[in-house]
Amino acid sequence: METQSSPLHVYFLPMMAPGHMIPMVDMARQFARQGVKATILTTPLYAAQISKTINRDNKELETQITIRLLEFPYRESGLPEGCEDLSNTTTSEQMHRFFNALNHFQIPVERFAAEDRPDCIIAGAMFVWSNDLAARLGITRLSFWGTGFLPLCAHHSLLKHRPHEKIESDTEEFVIPDLPDTLKMTKQQVPETLRDDAESNVKEIFAKIFKAEAGSYGMVMNSFYELEPAYVKYGKEVIGKKAWHVGPVSLCNKEDGEKSQRGQAASIGEEECLNWLNSKNPNSVVYVCFGSMSIFSAAQLREIAAGVEASGQPFIWVVKQNMEEEMNDWMPEGFEERVENRGLIIRGWAPQVLILDHEAIGGFVTHCGWNSVLEGIVAGVTMVTWPLSAEQFFNEKMVTQVLKIGVPVGAQAWTRRTDSRAPINRENIEAAVKELMIGEEAEERRSRAIALGNMAKKAVEPGGSSDTDLRSLLEELRKNRK
Repeated sequence: METQSSPLHVYFLPMMAPGHMIPMVDMARQFARQGVKATILTTPLYAAQISKTINRDNKELETQITIRLLEFPYRESGLPEGCEDLSNTTTSEQMHRFFNALNHFQIPVERFAAEDRPDCIIAGAMFVWSNDLAARLGITRLSFWGTGFLPLCAHHSLLKHRPHEKIESDTEEFVIPDLPDTLKMTKQQVPETLRDDAESNVKEIFAKIFKAEAGSYGMVMNSFYELEPAYVKYGKEVIGKKAWHVGPVSLCNKEDGEKSQRGQAASIGEEECLNWLNSKNPNSVVYVCFGSMSIFSAAQLREIAAGVEASGQPFIWVVKQNMEEEMNDWMPEGFEERVENRGLIIRGWAPQVLILDHEAIGGFVTHCGWNSVLEGIVAGVTMVTWPLSAEQFFNEKMVTQVLKIGVPVGAQAWTRRTDSRAPINRENIEAAVKELMIGEEAEERRSRAIALGNMAKKAVEPGGSSDTDLRSLLEELRKNRK
């Protein structure tokens, strides 16, 4: 623990998107529980969402966590008022403007830092100016990417060797070079940032991000050693980047109340959700959720509805709130009536960790976002993998081929958010859910998933691999301060 006279002071600057904000807030809480003074820099929208959790920790655990407010520059960025969350953007032009808006935070953050004199800043990778700021202040800058080691290693390999540029076919498989496992993918599954046909503004943004990363002191990872030991080793030795694994950070939420309040306000009450789950048999329910960024067409939503209904399994299905006005256009006639006793549809934000941790959940249909994958692993739940974009096809390889706890639904191509390609059909969805939930292989997958979940919990306990890495990082930051 830190001395009362001079606690280590760490700034946390999360990207304004749920998939980045939620784990970084949990990380700040982890650091604070080690006696660190933590300051979270964020906008009023997110401050309102996290303040209750922060206040509870400060009161009950006597932590020192403060929030510094950053006003979002809508007008200067050409964004609609209230658009201070990446998940609210719907076009590539809006996303580009959103990333440009992040540059406007440099001046207020530097002003706060001049007053507070922090010892370190942990910033989302897209705050490319945070390196220069840290250098001017003489403090350590660490980056947070919001992924695990495997996707970072796979991305590094593709960036270095560019095997996808040596083949013409979009559907021909190639091996990602030099990785600890033989992982194959196709050209159309490669992240947009690595492809020749990427939009010029996307290439420009990520060129700046990679350049900034080269100058950072190291990375803080929401992962744990036992999950991907070969990739931890590869990352440190081959990529040559300092990195500390301190996850799974979601495990700092121990009580049901903490789990239900994590992130945004849930669209279903904790009691209602738990009562529904308590009425189901252990390992019988499939949880279907595609994260905060995905946008599906009405045709795809109809296929999901038909697929989960045909599977015969009880299910919870989370449908994004912005689909609400299309509800009558996509929902199959009589669907809600037919599945009334075995299906729960949550329209909006779901308390995902609370749901996954319940004994009734036996499977998870996921877009393979890193937070969702890790939260599924913590809960010991097997997964139907349905990657959409970002690093999600790498995560699918990890779940299905390395860890062997998942079944692919058959997604073949990286998609933009507003893409309207041919949907995954109901037969594929039904077959994947049944394969995940029923039979001897399903039980073997479940045993592996439960074992991984136990490893995850041990990692953050005193003396565990993530607890040890966190303490090692704090010791290094203290030395840097001196």
